[in-house]
Amino acid sequence: MKYQNFFDVLELLKKYDTYVHVGKRLWDIEFAALEIDNMWRSGLIDNADYAKIKLVLAHEHEVEVKRERGY
Repeated sequence: MKYQNFFDVLELLKKYDTYVHVGKRLWDIEFAALEIDNMWRSGLIDNADYAKIKLVLAHEHEVEVKRERGY
C-alpha cells in the first residue's frame, strides 16, 4: 500500500480496529505515530512501510504546527 498522506495512515490503523480521533488534529497525528510505533514493534508492518509512514506523519505534524502558529 502507498502511504502518501495522513488519511492513508488512518485507513491502515482502521484495518487493525484502531480509530484515531482525540479532538485536535495535532494530537491525532501524535497518537497515530505512537500506534504505528507499536504496530511496527509487534511486527504488523515492515521496515519499509514503517519508514514511509513515519515520514508522512512527520510532514503532517510539521504542517499542522506551522498552521497553528500562523506561519
